[in-house]
Amino acid sequence: MTARVLIVRHTPVASSWSGRCYGRSDMGLSRAGTAAMRTLADELAAQSFATIVHSGAIRTRILAERIAALTGRPITADPRWLERDFGAWEGRSWHAIWHETGDLMDRMMTDPAGFHPGGGESGQDLATRVRAAWDALPTDTDTLVVSHGGPIAAIRTVLAGRSLERMIDAVPPCGSWLVLPR
Repeated sequence: MTARVLIVRHTPVASSWSGRCYGRSDMGLSRAGTAAMRTLADELAAQSFATIVHSGAIRTRILAERIAALTGRPITADPRWLERDFGAWEGRSWHAIWHETGDLMDRMMTDPAGFHPGGGESGQDLATRVRAAWDALPTDTDTLVVSHGGPIAAIRTVLAGRSLERMIDAVPPCGSWLVLPR
């Protein structure tokens, strides 16, 4: 039997963060996100996995703890699954960042190895960190990982052997999940 990783992106965050770069910032879920989290937890609790790993951020921990309560499965936090660090861009509106920097934001996709948005992590830094988290997952049992759009896109891109310039294509919607083979 080949082990699998069920990987899920947290549900929508507090509405006050809408349109803002929140990256590593830690906030809770919106009302809609909380309702979606409950439904998602029930759906995921019915799946087969032995352990639950989350990033440690409130928005992932809430879902992971609910699934653990429903299943009795062990839960651990691994900060390597945290969202990308956007440095000084954190908490600012994407519009304000664009207004200040122009097309500099495009370098997140065109120069993922060298560009550090807001002085934070490059796309390569993110991919390296998330690959280490992936490699630390059990290889003999199925695992559920609750994470964020950036780390999920990074691991999907790395595992597919695609260029990091295409990472944007692998960002899943909030509250969605997929299965990746180990």
